[in-house]
Amino acid sequence: MKWMRLSGLMRKEVYEIVRDPSSIAIALVLPLVLLLLFGYGVSLDARHIAIAEVVDQPTQLTASFLAELESSPWFRPTIYPDRISAEQAMMRGDADAILWLRSDFTRLAYRSGSAPIQLTVNGVDANQARMIENYVTGAWLIWLQQQAAQGATGIATPVIADTRIWFNPSLRSRDYLIPGLIAIIMTLIGALLTALVVAREWERGTMEGIMVTPVARTEILLGKLIPYFIMGMGGMVMSTAMAVFLFGVPLRGSLLILFGTAALFLLTALGMGLVISVLARSQFVAAMVAIVTTFLPAFILSGFLFDIRSMPQIIQALTHIVAARYFVTMLQSSFLAGDIWSVLIPNALGMGTLCAVFLGIALLRFHKRLD
Repeated sequence: MKWMRLSGLMRKEVYEIVRDPSSIAIALVLPLVLLLLFGYGVSLDARHIAIAEVVDQPTQLTASFLAELESSPWFRPTIYPDRISAEQAMMRGDADAILWLRSDFTRLAYRSGSAPIQLTVNGVDANQARMIENYVTGAWLIWLQQQAAQGATGIATPVIADTRIWFNPSLRSRDYLIPGLIAIIMTLIGALLTALVVAREWERGTMEGIMVTPVARTEILLGKLIPYFIMGMGGMVMSTAMAVFLFGVPLRGSLLILFGTAALFLLTALGMGLVISVLARSQFVAAMVAIVTTFLPAFILSGFLFDIRSMPQIIQALTHIVAARYFVTMLQSSFLAGDIWSVLIPNALGMGTLCAVFLGIALLRFHKRLD
């Protein structure tokens, strides 16, 4: 390997990047758009839940409980005159849940110390239904505590758990989504960009011109990898800066370790892109294969949105060949928990293994001939 030949190939690749705006768009504009869309447009938090309230016999006690719901940021309550109208509102989609306080609510509260309420939840979205149930239960327990402290009723206060939330105490889904999104972005930059640019060389016929030169295949691959590796790390810097300064995601780990793991993952993604470009010499085919084999698995099987432990055993086993699975775990640890070596080292080893496999396949399958 000669540095002069390698630097010449890298300079050629830089000229290609400057002349082709699509490469810059994939490396810099696409991360910006995805971060803005997910950061501001996607949230797993259930806020302003439309809840229909039905009170058969309004009293001071029922008013105090409804006031607790109205003061919560999670609910957008609306009073309905009877249960039938509330059910019709749920049928129309105007309400996500029905809270019914029956006519004997106050009497039972003062007489027996037990005043049950009925909650009917729209279960079409199972995740939101569980959150609504938990939110109403939490508001109910807070109200019971307040009533017991005031000595207003004989309602017995249940045992209250002292809950402590680690790593994401504000329970913001944005703090959980943004680190995972960085892995998706790096997958797109590495795999899609490399697959397209090498396939474009085949389509335009410029790859044949490179093959008749005395450059080695290792030099060709490195000449492709290094410029896009630098572009990818630039996208990583921009994504991290937006996560911390724009979206307020905490970064509790070391920047050096964060970018070290990002470099390892980017090499893995670039290796996947090279393998695709070697096997598919058409830009259209390369783009479709890159999306199906890299982006979709990274989005679905990495733990970015769906918990891997809740998947079937065979799918959990399949996630071990998805490089983004390891990087998402490492990103969430670095951002939210810090440098937890028992998390970082096993995932780095798994990702390093995949990196060696993909780069090895690319080197073995790439030959200086046209067949």
